[in-house]
Amino acid sequence: MASTNSIKTAIIEREEEFKEKAKRENFIERELKIDTITTDVVSIITGIRRCGKSILAFLLTKDKNAAYVNFEDERLQLKAKELNSVLKAIYEVKGDVDFIVFDEIQNIEGWEKFIARIILNKKIIITGSNARLLSKELATYLTGRHIDYELFPFSFREYLRFGKFEPNIYLTKDVAKTKSFLEDYIEQGGFPLVYRIGIKFVIENYKDIVERDIIQRYNVKYGKMLKDIARYLISNSGNLISFNRISKIFEISVDTIREYSAYFVNAYLLFFLNKFDYKLKEQEKSPKKVYCIDTGIINAFGFKVSQNMGKLMENLVAIELFRRKSYFNKGLEIFYFKDYQQHEVDFLIKEGLKVKQLIQVTYANSFDEIEHREIRALLKAKEIFKEDNPELLIITWDYEDEKELCWFGRSGKIKFVPLWKWLLNL
Repeated sequence: MASTNSIKTAIIEREEEFKEKAKRENFIERELKIDTITTDVVSIITGIRRCGKSILAFLLTKDKNAAYVNFEDERLQLKAKELNSVLKAIYEVKGDVDFIVFDEIQNIEGWEKFIARIILNKKIIITGSNARLLSKELATYLTGRHIDYELFPFSFREYLRFGKFEPNIYLTKDVAKTKSFLEDYIEQGGFPLVYRIGIKFVIENYKDIVERDIIQRYNVKYGKMLKDIARYLISNSGNLISFNRISKIFEISVDTIREYSAYFVNAYLLFFLNKFDYKLKEQEKSPKKVYCIDTGIINAFGFKVSQNMGKLMENLVAIELFRRKSYFNKGLEIFYFKDYQQHEVDFLIKEGLKVKQLIQVTYANSFDEIEHREIRALLKAKEIFKEDNPELLIITWDYEDEKELCWFGRSGKIKFVPLWKWLLNL
């Protein structure tokens, strides 16, 4: 058991660490809004390791009477029955605080009962890098008493704000500079520390995610195999994948592939996109599209920017769509679309019962560079969902227009928007 003095030291040093970082680093306001933190309800911030969860929690409470406890600190390797000693230490060094921030408390088995007991009088924020925070135990002990938020790495808008650049989209020089920043953003990704440390941070953070958040947490027996599968999936970002095919490539069971894929999702490393179908059974049976949480990771462990800019653009759009769903409109559903004639649309956006938008992504600088199959698939999908009258959008690298097009007897209005402008426009 940790001594009371070591717990106190860990609490005091955590707060001082945040204050020192705030002085020397540029903490920007994040787009994820957490407006109300109150007693009786725990605010839970999850997301991939080192995307800024702890800093967000600090910014939410920096002018409040708050205490910060980091359970990745080796001095706080406790058991659930010892958590009350943490509360006692907080009272002794901070007095009767209003807010308590617990980082990575899910590392302690049985933490949920402790939180359920203290939320009656304290405003609690919990941060963690694994979906285990949303476990069945949490649902049991905190039913209806937790609000969950998912934080992503920097969006392109946050990246520009972090770099203290606010573009005027009507100035040619600002547009040129924005596109240059976008190239850097695609190459480096959106983890805040990458801009201070460089790509080596992405490499080390990825290793921590795989080793600590997956292999150690789930006690994976075949760690090397899991790492190989992770790199395979990252290298196939934006592609259709089949668990059956992967199982044959690596000569392991389909169930193991599914299990490992769930681990990647729980650690927020990868996302899988289902094919749209009105029958849920068909959605699950169809191949999935895989996307990585960060293009910096893809460049470090998958393919390079110069090799496949189109797939990196698509991955960036996918993550931005997931981000917008998480931050601004949880009612959105995101799929890809493919019919029996192999007409494929990168993204189908559904809200309620209505197909709202159909999106293609292409690395094109002019209309002539856009492949006919991209347009043909959009118009075919529009015909299928004509009652919903979805917006047709093609996200390009540097081509903007709006055209009424007719293709093999099918017609529709298509908007063409450069990636940089789509990313900036909410």
